[in-house]
Amino acid sequence: MTRYLLSIFFLCAIAMPSAATSADPIRIGTTQSLTGQYSEFGVEQLRGLQMWATDVNSRGALLGRPVEIVYYDDASTGAGTVAGFTKLLQQDHVDFLVGPYSSSLTLEASLVAEAFNTPMISAAASSERIWNRGLKNIFGADTPANDYMQGLQIAAASGAQSIALIYARTEFGEEVAASVRDNAAITIVLDEGYAPEQRDFSGLAERLGAANPDVIIGISYFEDSVEVVRALKIEGVKPKMLGFTAGPGMREFKEQLGPDAEGVVGVVQWLRSSKKPGAQDFAYRFSKRYGYNPGVYAVIGYSAGEILEAAVRLANTVDHDAVREQLNTMYFRALIGPYDVDDTGRQIGRTNYVLQWQDDRRRLIAPEAASDADLIYPLQ
Repeated sequence: MTRYLLSIFFLCAIAMPSAATSADPIRIGTTQSLTGQYSEFGVEQLRGLQMWATDVNSRGALLGRPVEIVYYDDASTGAGTVAGFTKLLQQDHVDFLVGPYSSSLTLEASLVAEAFNTPMISAAASSERIWNRGLKNIFGADTPANDYMQGLQIAAASGAQSIALIYARTEFGEEVAASVRDNAAITIVLDEGYAPEQRDFSGLAERLGAANPDVIIGISYFEDSVEVVRALKIEGVKPKMLGFTAGPGMREFKEQLGPDAEGVVGVVQWLRSSKKPGAQDFAYRFSKRYGYNPGVYAVIGYSAGEILEAAVRLANTVDHDAVREQLNTMYFRALIGPYDVDDTGRQIGRTNYVLQWQDDRRRLIAPEAASDADLIYPLQ
């Protein structure tokens, strides 16, 4: 990583772009994981961001200038992220940035943004470490790790007495797991991390069966959450509640697991059946454009664009200092929900939803004010 940072600061000293004219597009740069382990999420985020740009241009552009999305595939790697963001700023001369998927990649991307003094909206990135490094150019759209799992208090309220905690050993996984430990209202009977690339969970399923918890919670991504469900079924492990972070909120979760997805709980920031303004309209237009209903990561991509747009309109300029000031101080309701950050850029305006797969549908079960179904507990 040090080698990357040295090259970044060296490149910052090279000639900067010439002044833009009113006819030039406002260029938004991003890398997304179009290949690799995060590709399900990266593709969704990019499509949401591209749809926002289309919407902006169709209603008259931004400050009289069209919006253009410039992107590269980071291949789900830190090296790809650093190379992509450096190219966006050094060669493509983009005006602003939207972060990649995942906390680990955003930690890398935000250092590039800081080196080039360019404001960046983080997308799906929750790590608390993003906000405690004193950077001035990173602004959060995602619910932070310490607030991520508040909704799962529904398990204790339903009578659960014990929980097993499993998590991918990533920046996101480690931090959310720590938050669960600190706030668990019930006994943790198994606490185990695994390598993020792990896909064989037969041994873990055996240990989960031996621990016999009421609730199993996985701080996971898509592929690992699917494989954990499969391993639990093979081993005959049947907790009263089974929940994950990223996986269940995606339509592919049901496509991969079929009836085995039934009853699985997920933590999400958005669902098209929610009562948030614009949810149904966005879902309809996204499905017409891409041929399927959007997941939360498409909404996060779209919302990152909305947040940048709001800041630029309020500043009435693309000057970085002026836009940064708006991002620091403005309150804005994006499609994903309120944008409200503290002086570190950390999102403080939102908490997450909890869903459960019921009758082949993702149903909101918490918080109560937004729910359209009750938690099925215990699972049969």
